Amino acid sequence: MRGIASVPTYVVMQPTTLCNLDCSYCYLPFRADDRKMPIPVAAAVAGSVNRWARTDRFSVVWHGGEPLAAGREHLAALMAPFDDGVEHHVQTNATLIDDAWCEFFATHQMRVSVSVDGPRERNADRVGRGGRPAYDRIERGIEALRRNGVAFSALCVVTRPEPGLAAELYAYFLDLGCDVLGINIEEMEGVNARLNAHPEADVTGFWSELVAAWRRTPTIHLREIEWSLRYASAVLDDTADDLLPRQLDPIPTVAYDGSVVLLSPELAGFSDPQHGDFTSGNVLTTGLAEIIAGAAGLPWVREFLTGVESCRSGCPYFGFCGGGHAANRYFEQGRFDGTETNHCRNSKIRLLEGVLDHARDDQRTVR
Repeated sequence: MRGIASVPTYVVMQPTTLCNLDCSYCYLPFRADDRKMPIPVAAAVAGSVNRWARTDRFSVVWHGGEPLAAGREHLAALMAPFDDGVEHHVQTNATLIDDAWCEFFATHQMRVSVSVDGPRERNADRVGRGGRPAYDRIERGIEALRRNGVAFSALCVVTRPEPGLAAELYAYFLDLGCDVLGINIEEMEGVNARLNAHPEADVTGFWSELVAAWRRTPTIHLREIEWSLRYASAVLDDTADDLLPRQLDPIPTVAYDGSVVLLSPELAGFSDPQHGDFTSGNVLTTGLAEIIAGAAGLPWVREFLTGVESCRSGCPYFGFCGGGHAANRYFEQGRFDGTETNHCRNSKIRLLEGVLDHARDDQRTVR
């Protein structure tokens, strides 16, 4: 995996900067502002996306702020320029979901992912503007999805891995009824400056415990665990080199005003004394394909690619993670050419070690 692909597999779109929640760990800098994406921005992005979608599967991910805060009418107008073959996904806090939104999702064949951190007591960081807990509103939104038969995924942030938590979370999400689950150990990035260093044994134990819970009832697609198992299987089959893509996905993130940030959505809205604004261009003046083509010439991108090569040469886990994410390096280390981060340790290295620890324990039990 070398360099940056000229065609992404998906585009992240910000229909509004506004979020009706004020979660403690959120990385977004402008979530209190109500800035909506104009229709010409979406139309400009669709010009590139529709071409890409004719030859391969392609997704547009509507991300916020809180995307539903843009309103059904405006979101529909933003989606209208995209061809029918484009898949639309939305990442939502679920607090605004009602029967009308469920009808919208069904009409537009929109795939829904809900952000919720487990049972009520695990959602202390998810609060409204006045600091009131948001869990009841999240629960009502999820109930609307279930009532209307709308399939949904879930995304859970874990602030502090600890014994017993993984089994508790998996049982909760089984009961919730989601079909896919992603687990993110909290990351220090954007405006979230909370330290994300944890004891190695706690993190490795969390992932091992999660594998065990999943294996007992493997009815949810568990994103991190299934990827780890695919990698382990590929290593055993000597096909690990075929698992990662040949080039990095540019992951273009299009902000409400048409500005584009590549590689890490979390860099949107930030600038650096050395590199300046991380924006790579604006779709209202430059085609998205052209913006991506110029990525390798950006100094901060070159710095990041240098860091990726350092990971390749020095990290035994490179084949599993592909060199990490630009935003994690920048917000943890203040630069892009560093190597191992706390995010690497929590969500890559100790994830794989946890899966392997479970396998070793399972083997000893069989013997």
